[in-house]
Amino acid sequence: MAANTLPILVGRQFECAALDDLLAGLRKGESRVCVIRGEAGIGKSVLLDYVAQQASRVTVTRAQGIEADMELPYASLHQLCAPFLADIDTLPAPQRDALRVAFGMAAGEPPDRFLVGLAVLTLLTRASEARPVLVVVDDAQWLDRVSLQTLEFVARRLLAEAVAMAFAVRDPEGQAALAGLPELLIGGLDADAAEELLMTAVGGRLEKRVRDRFVAEMHGNPLALLEFSRGRSAAELAYGLHPGSPTVEGTVSSRVERDFASRLASLPASTRTLLLIAAAEPVGDPRLLFHAAASLQVTPNAAPAKAAGLIEFGESVRFRHPLVRSAVYHQAEPEERRMVHRALAEATDASLDPDRRAWHAAQAVDEADEEVAIGLEQAAGRARQRGGVAAEAVLLQRAAELTPDLWLRGRRALAAAEAHFSAASPDRATEQATLAELCPLSPLDRARLARLRARILFARSRSDEAAPLLLDAAAKFAAARSSLARETYLEAISATIFAGRVHGPTGARAAAIAARSSGAPPSGSEAADLLLDGVATLLAGDYETGGPALRRALELFARENFATREATMRWLLLAPVALEAIIHYAWDLTAWDTLSTRAVRLARDIGALGTLPPALIYASGVHIHTGDFAGAARMIDEADAIAAATGHAPHKYATLVLAAWRGDEEIAAGFIEDARASAAQRGEVSLLGATSYIQGVLFNGLARYDDALAAARSGIEHDGFNFAGLSLVEHIEAATRCGEHGQAQASLARLVEFTRATDSGWAGGVTARSQALLTEDDAADDLYRLAIDELTRGRVAVEVARTHLLYGEWLRRGRRRSLAREHLRTAHEMFEGMGANAFAERARRELLATGEHVRIRRTELATALTPQESQIAVLAASGMTNPKIGAELFISPHTVEWHLRKVYTKLGINSRRALPGALASAATTDTRNVGMVQSG
Repeated sequence: MAANTLPILVGRQFECAALDDLLAGLRKGESRVCVIRGEAGIGKSVLLDYVAQQASRVTVTRAQGIEADMELPYASLHQLCAPFLADIDTLPAPQRDALRVAFGMAAGEPPDRFLVGLAVLTLLTRASEARPVLVVVDDAQWLDRVSLQTLEFVARRLLAEAVAMAFAVRDPEGQAALAGLPELLIGGLDADAAEELLMTAVGGRLEKRVRDRFVAEMHGNPLALLEFSRGRSAAELAYGLHPGSPTVEGTVSSRVERDFASRLASLPASTRTLLLIAAAEPVGDPRLLFHAAASLQVTPNAAPAKAAGLIEFGESVRFRHPLVRSAVYHQAEPEERRMVHRALAEATDASLDPDRRAWHAAQAVDEADEEVAIGLEQAAGRARQRGGVAAEAVLLQRAAELTPDLWLRGRRALAAAEAHFSAASPDRATEQATLAELCPLSPLDRARLARLRARILFARSRSDEAAPLLLDAAAKFAAARSSLARETYLEAISATIFAGRVHGPTGARAAAIAARSSGAPPSGSEAADLLLDGVATLLAGDYETGGPALRRALELFARENFATREATMRWLLLAPVALEAIIHYAWDLTAWDTLSTRAVRLARDIGALGTLPPALIYASGVHIHTGDFAGAARMIDEADAIAAATGHAPHKYATLVLAAWRGDEEIAAGFIEDARASAAQRGEVSLLGATSYIQGVLFNGLARYDDALAAARSGIEHDGFNFAGLSLVEHIEAATRCGEHGQAQASLARLVEFTRATDSGWAGGVTARSQALLTEDDAADDLYRLAIDELTRGRVAVEVARTHLLYGEWLRRGRRRSLAREHLRTAHEMFEGMGANAFAERARRELLATGEHVRIRRTELATALTPQESQIAVLAASGMTNPKIGAELFISPHTVEWHLRKVYTKLGINSRRALPGALASAATTDTRNVGMVQSG
């Protein structure tokens, strides 16, 4: 299309100006991303050529998706990064190793695709230090899946690098690709521009009615206008298309494809075969093309195709437009396509490119062929080793289709289904699972199939429908003496945690009892086995032995060593079950801190960005309960940013809990309503229980006790694995304030049962405080003091402050004003320092009621640091270098430096050395100070 670049750009002044602006920003060192969207032939490729041609003093690297290409992992990404791979050894070791394995340059464990993305980001950033880098990607919707996901991750992490990315995406095929990134939507040319383009193409004027008809039928599509007028003079078109002309029915792209196809008929047979080889061979290697032609005894006669404007030959073979490739391939008879693929398989080097050879061999057969199926299965194994689970799934699926033996076909279809599920394609997973189900399977494979169907169901809806399927699968594994049994029982318990029910035939207690009586063999991980035993014992109602058993399990789980990345990932996937047990049954904030901190560190070390956000969310919960709301906000912000960059849904639990403790009713209300609607739709009762607890905290802080009572009662009625105990604490406080002592007593009895076997300061403290709320005599004094001591031992600062508040309220009502002021003042200062504004205001009002004048003096930084700025500032103040901070937070060193410059400006400093003092000063200044004036 390059020959027609100038006329095709007729009417594209706005689009060219937007791309000029992208280049202007890039030359100033700014990161830019632009996704050009439009239908086939609308001019996207020409606009990419335009921006590449205009990119003087810029390094340009390109990649193009090809529809016929199989999903070989990282194939397109490797093509794009090739100019920069000389610098691969300068990358941080985890990134370097991940990229080398992904590109087949080294053997190793399958890399996390997001760590590969970070490696590509670092590689581009390093290259941009010499001169700005422009990444140009055409037909992005046809990139191999993992390359597209990786480039999307890079695009979402660009901020302060001299790197720009321009993508072209064909709609409607690529509607889901690169969604949410800055877009430039390309429509048809307006009537004047379309007329000008048509006149330029035919070299003369057309009668107005004929011209208007052409423009209207082609919807202003430049390629359609050019191709239908190609080789025809104004005189030939004076009365419209003659009877032998291609029909103009159908979509614009189909019309253009038919026009390209019509040109093939006049070409020599050898040229048509050569074009078909090129269409079936996505690499564009001329040597491979000619070798395949030679094996078919075809003379490589490309001149007629070049003259017809269909193909270009250079260092690589390139079709003039993707629709030409599509027309060539689809017009050929099936046997012709198989013949060409057979020749390409023979021409492809089995040692250098075995996977592409296997794929061509698979396309060359139309019936079952075990030898070809074996080749595909081996290629799938290599794809998995490189981290290409999507490619693995495609290869295994085709292998199953070509497998003659029904037993083998079922096993391969099941493996394909599992791979599709891992690649986040549940619909394809379901299709392959159905195929596997129709084949004879071993008992162990039947159990795998049952577990997969449960996982698919659970991924789509976190309802309790998945739990019985998982329990059934676990029982099948146990009967087959499989090491997967205990792991599957843990999955079943996890499913019931989200479903939110302890009782019932498919609840957590039923899962626990089944696990304990299953006689399942060891899983291979002593820590995981002990964790299952501890959690199952607790859920079965044996609190006396369950608590100590869980602590023993957690001690081993917290220090387990890992020999492989797979073992580390397995630990990370089990960590949420362990953490839920720690939080809601062991009430152990120290263990929560230890385990969540390790989860964050492990996820960072191996680049597991899929598991890092939930690990950060759990770690943020520790910060909330220790009163470090700013630290919690930093972690939540990072988790949300990574989730957005990786295409995962954000985790809202911690955001809601933080908003509740801060007393931000307006912020919490919207989140809570969304969460309730989502939970009701999916049947995720756990989320309903969580929002009930959160509203209990929020309304108790705001002293709206009736609302707190209703919310907390809803939480405890859900009878879930998690949040039930915490909801009991909120319910007891609200009930005593509302005079509902019967309700409070009933909840206290349940709380005592929850905590009686737990030797934890947190559990002992909230229980003593709850007992004090229901005690009218002097015994309450001892209970409040005990609660403060226990909660201090447990490090639960928010509850320590809250106990001082409740104790102060009790003392004021007993007219012990002097002692009441002491505790209320402590509560007020603690809540103010945390930013728990609603509880702080409640303490302030109580202080006023004691006769003390409270003078509020808040001196906030006029330009407060954002959570990410704060996190980077803290890491920089600790002595970490920009590259280390970048590796820690999955951003580039340039972005770190960009944030630090903003931090220096906001803190009024000009060097890294001044950071520790400035941060300490800001923390001291950003508080409310309480002054006292004794009442008369």
